[in-house]
Amino acid sequence: MAAVYEEEDEECPELIPILSETSIQDSKIPVTIITGYLGAGKTTLLNYILTEQHNKRIAVILNEFGEGSALEKSLAVSHAGELYEEWLELRNGCLCCSVKDNGLKAIENLMAKKGKFDYILLETTGLADPGAVSSMFWVDAELGSDIYLDGIITVVDAKYGMRHVTEEKSKGIVNEAARQVALADLVIINKTDLIHAEELNDLRNMIRSINGLAKITETQRSRVDLSDVLDLHAYDSFDEQSFQEKLCYVQARHSHLDKSILTVTLEIPGSVIEEALNLFIQSLLWEKNIEDKVGNSMEIIRLKGLISIEGKPQQFILQGVHELYDIQETGLKWESQDERLNRLIFIGRCLDESILEQEFLATVIKPKITS
Repeated sequence: MAAVYEEEDEECPELIPILSETSIQDSKIPVTIITGYLGAGKTTLLNYILTEQHNKRIAVILNEFGEGSALEKSLAVSHAGELYEEWLELRNGCLCCSVKDNGLKAIENLMAKKGKFDYILLETTGLADPGAVSSMFWVDAELGSDIYLDGIITVVDAKYGMRHVTEEKSKGIVNEAARQVALADLVIINKTDLIHAEELNDLRNMIRSINGLAKITETQRSRVDLSDVLDLHAYDSFDEQSFQEKLCYVQARHSHLDKSILTVTLEIPGSVIEEALNLFIQSLLWEKNIEDKVGNSMEIIRLKGLISIEGKPQQFILQGVHELYDIQETGLKWESQDERLNRLIFIGRCLDESILEQEFLATVIKPKITS
């Protein structure tokens, strides 16, 4: 806090806050990645955002338009030889551009127009790994000064989603649709009018078994309330209590054990040794030398956790995508030693809950001193 003294005022000075972490975050533009298997309806979702009157200033970067769509023809601007096209300002206040790459060049160009928009939505191709795209925002320090990753949204086709996500691939080939669900912070089940209630329930349960952390919303023709897709805060520490509630919710769910993508949760009391926590995460994400019972290396696609670090009063949030991870201090403090609890969510392949817990306890938890 900074003190401001008024002239000839002998009373206690008024306190005003200095620039906080929240204020710094507020000055950045949130980026939301929108992904989904081919034909799921993500482009329809973005076209809806670009044409509806919603009083929000959104910059939309489209990676693939539907062939021959009227909107594509009306928005296309010839810019031969460039990786991105000119930004167009639309009547509803949105900005739009189509790209032929991962969108980072378009974002760099877009930041010159800062002040004309409040959100960025970035569409990936139907076969893209959204984790690879999201990782770019973590490692690009220059971009990180202007923007932050708000979350990943995956659009799932209600009619064909079950087939896409459960499709058997050749050994070593990743099921793209399942990975997109695994990385999602929000899953939009689209075209729900095309299936029966029982089929929808089965699809919902399948998505939950892969990703127990994501919020699920259901719709038709990709029409959603924008308040559901914006301000997700999935990668920052400003929504700690909501995150705690999600973790408790996920903890109540039980995962089946097989080689497909699934969610595993751990809830372990006590405090961790910070250096040991880093070694555990690096062993899991980098070296991949933690194996299941039959010798398969565990593959982490998404990692999230609420952590108690020994000697520090604040709660910490752990975030991980593929090989990248980050540990952030939150604004909440532990009320007592007895309350300290580590809650972790692992989403990935070949996960074994008992082995993960064993490794975590052996490597990370500070031994309790008994009298």
